[in-house]
Order: sequence, then structure tokens, then C-alpha cells
Amino acid sequence: MLAMANPTADGGSNVFGALLPFLLMFAVLYFLLIRPQQKRQKQQKAVLEKLKKGDRIVTNSGIFGTIVNFNEKNKSVVLKVGDGDLKLEVLRSSVAGSVEGTD
Repeated sequence: MLAMANPTADGGSNVFGALLPFLLMFAVLYFLLIRPQQKRQKQQKAVLEKLKKGDRIVTNSGIFGTIVNFNEKNKSVVLKVGDGDLKLEVLRSSVAGSVEGTD
């Protein structure tokens, strides 16, 4: 009878010991996956906020162009592509980044 009373008394430490691997796994996942993704999202948001007319950019699909106009209603960017009068309207979120010094 007395031996049965001890496991219930130590149950609190056993629960912590059982949860410890899960807590460590979550910490590893947080520092390897979640935190870097949040950092990349902040950087992408900063890049999108700094866009202005005349900037040369590349889209996620690999299209290079120069910003001609912004459409705040549709949250899009109008790009001049190539040497002619070809203009494309793409979502602002599809801009991968600005391109420095390429023509």
C-alpha cells in the first residue's frame, strides 16, 4: 500500500520529465524555423515600403522592370518592361526586391 502512494506523490516531477522533450523540440523548431521566417517577413515588408517610382525591381516570377506607378486601391505596382511601351501591373506583394545597378 505504501509503495502505491509514492508514484502519485512523485507524479508532478514525472509530468515535467515527460514534457521536457516536447519543450526542447518546440524551442529548437522556434529558433530554426519560426524566428528566421519572421525576420525574412520583416525584411520583405521593409523592402516593399521603400519602393518608389523609378526603382528597378524584380518580381518573384523573375520579371525585371522599372516602377512607373502605384495603384493603392489594388495594392499593385505598374512596371515598365523592356524598351517599348509595355507595362505590366503586378501585385505589390509579388515584388522580390530591388535591383541595383543593372540595365
